[in-house]
Amino acid sequence: MSAVMITRKVRKWEKLPGKNTFCCDGRVMMARQKGVFYLTLFLITGTCALFFAFECPYLAVHLCPAIPVFAVLLFLFVMAMLLRTSFSDPGVLPRALPEEATFIEMEIEAANGNVPAGQRPPPRIRNVQINNQIVKLKYCYTCKIFRPPRASHCSICDNCVDRFDHHCPWVGNCVGKRNYRYFYLFTLSLSLLTIYIFTFDIVHVVMRSMNGGFLNTLKETPGTYPLKLSLTVLEVLVCFFTLWSVVGLTGFHTYLISLNQTTNEDIKGSWSGKNRGQNPYSHKNIIKNCCEVLCGPTYPSNIGTAINPTVSVTMFIVLSLQKTTAPLIPNEHTPDDAKPSIAASAEKNASPKEEHPAATKVPPLASPETDAETSIAKERAH
Repeated sequence: MSAVMITRKVRKWEKLPGKNTFCCDGRVMMARQKGVFYLTLFLITGTCALFFAFECPYLAVHLCPAIPVFAVLLFLFVMAMLLRTSFSDPGVLPRALPEEATFIEMEIEAANGNVPAGQRPPPRIRNVQINNQIVKLKYCYTCKIFRPPRASHCSICDNCVDRFDHHCPWVGNCVGKRNYRYFYLFTLSLSLLTIYIFTFDIVHVVMRSMNGGFLNTLKETPGTYPLKLSLTVLEVLVCFFTLWSVVGLTGFHTYLISLNQTTNEDIKGSWSGKNRGQNPYSHKNIIKNCCEVLCGPTYPSNIGTAINPTVSVTMFIVLSLQKTTAPLIPNEHTPDDAKPSIAASAEKNASPKEEHPAATKVPPLASPETDAETSIAKERAH
């Protein structure tokens, strides 16, 4: 009897060292702290269940039969957006492999030169130019990579997230490049649902009062009606206090979308103040900014595909920079002998011949690094 060896491809999420939980073959991804997310589910489903049980039957008969139908559709849309935001990959960036981390450390040491003993080493940053604006790529000491523009490391999930907005405990996940639009649609639809329930709760109470329903029903069924009345008041209170926070959050993110800005950038003041530059990602047009954020392409997950675990993360960073057409430029910590080659590379990228490069050609991060990265990619390909 011969034994057959079956080799299963290892998926990236199976080796992800971050603080996340996965299920359904990696299709569902959440943070480990899910208590507040369950509270969100309870508040939404509980409030809607009370509305469907006590208000909708009366309103459908005495006002309009379409009221519960529209409420059900709005409730289903809210739950779909919530689950889509909570269970999806927000745009986690893969960490560098050990050999890549070693290679990057050697590059940094060569660029910084010999630092005298007792002197603090210079910050690990790289400057790129995006729409004539200098943007700094910061080095992540946990993931061992230079983060792409607008990416940040989430301390709760312990992952670098592309276009990091914030970590939202109410949805139990980070909000980033891949799920921001669903988060915004969730807050927007939840605001509409809260206003809808709150309004018709008030309408229900007013209609009952005008018809003398409260007093008559209280005399007929003294044991059950006070409970229904108290539950209606509870709905009104929950919706009232929820309304201000949810509507305010929706308005804040509408403001950010109109500027093509993230919550992280707004809190840090990345593009505000006298010493700050203009936002290089903004189109200076509200409609264009909204279309880019809400109607842009859906990006594939960087940790969800079945791959060989030795595939390099270097090309991912290169392709991320290629989309921004951002060449590296020297900074104050770049050695003098390396500045001419970097400047020559930047001038080459800015030449008229390279205005329309081929889709398969990847611009170099910097001249000293290109050959090394190409050789690493070729060795792993063989």
